[in-house]
Amino acid sequence: MNFTKLQSVGNDFILVEAGSRQCDWPQVAKAICHCHLGVGADGLLLLLPSSVADFGMRLLNSDGSEAEACGNGLRCLVKYVIDKGLADTGAREITVETIAGIRKARLIGKKGKAGKIQVGMGQPEFDASNIPVAIEPGKGDLVDITFVTNYPVTVEGEKLSLSFVSMGNPHAIYFRESPLSDFPLSRLGPAIEKHKLFPNRVNFEVARVIGRREIDVRVWERGVGETLGCGSGSCAVAVCAQLLGYVDNKVNIRLPGGILEVEWDRVGEVLLSGPAGVVFTGEWDVGGKVNKQIPD
Repeated sequence: MNFTKLQSVGNDFILVEAGSRQCDWPQVAKAICHCHLGVGADGLLLLLPSSVADFGMRLLNSDGSEAEACGNGLRCLVKYVIDKGLADTGAREITVETIAGIRKARLIGKKGKAGKIQVGMGQPEFDASNIPVAIEPGKGDLVDITFVTNYPVTVEGEKLSLSFVSMGNPHAIYFRESPLSDFPLSRLGPAIEKHKLFPNRVNFEVARVIGRREIDVRVWERGVGETLGCGSGSCAVAVCAQLLGYVDNKVNIRLPGGILEVEWDRVGEVLLSGPAGVVFTGEWDVGGKVNKQIPD
């Protein structure tokens, strides 16, 4: 199996042109993404044909679960198809079919070269039943009718106030005033991800607002663990911060792996911009490794 490893702000993916190939993709993802026994990555990107868009995309996390949305993965896939000449080199817009719907990508820079890429991430969803999150009536505050914020959750003896939003996948955000470096994300992240509030598990972001156009963020990604960057998580944080009155409609999200730009007008879809690059290419023996027992 030929593959290309790509990354955006340290969020890394292994991309395979799947076509009509039939595989046990969840097991392939667990094997190839393993950092010691495989290539090592946060997720496996499958480039697929589509009857309704220019391309199709599936993303399987390193634990074999499937993600509904992934902004960094989407931009890496667009980078790949442009660099490989699979898309019209004169095109300024590329459409990609995902589980969360059709997403549009716009190239920022010279034609035929994928430098910075902006993708539409769809409209945020705030209704608790659609995120989904099993909130209890009377807890938390409501902003803009349905946005739930300051929802009290206690995990591992720590009391947190969370805000909830879906960017096609579920997110819980905790805003704090102190630096993020001392936040025990490796301990609290798994507990939040698998909390009974979240029937489909959840992506957890801890954020610190630096100014009207800047937020520091760390991410515990569902099915992966702590990652250096997360596109949908960046969008979720920016949307919540805007509704809470912390930031303007354009904001830089500072992640451990780099900076992403998020823009939202409170009406349409959220726009995510940032770099994407190739790390290396290679060939991987599918059969033997997939049949081995891969540790969780």
